Amino acid sequence: MKRIKSKSDELRAEYKRSDFKKLERGKYFKRIRARSNVVVLDPEVAAVFPNSLAVNETLQSLVKLAVSASGRTSGSNRRLRTARG
Repeated sequence: MKRIKSKSDELRAEYKRSDFKKLERGKYFKRIRARSNVVVLDPEVAAVFPNSLAVNETLQSLVKLAVSASGRTSGSNRRLRTARG
């Protein structure tokens, strides 16, 4: 037997509005946003990439290129400081 969905926006008889706290829209928005690593691409940029794998591969290759072009590695700052004395 299928349940018929109520088209009414009213609560069931066994519930009262006073049983619930005041609702707050976007209560956890800042907390979720701080922990999220979602990046939104501009539509023009997103049109170039077929999926997230393609975006990640491209960004990783750019990072490698930037590191090699700068001639620095992750430990180069440490060696530079010790060489100067």
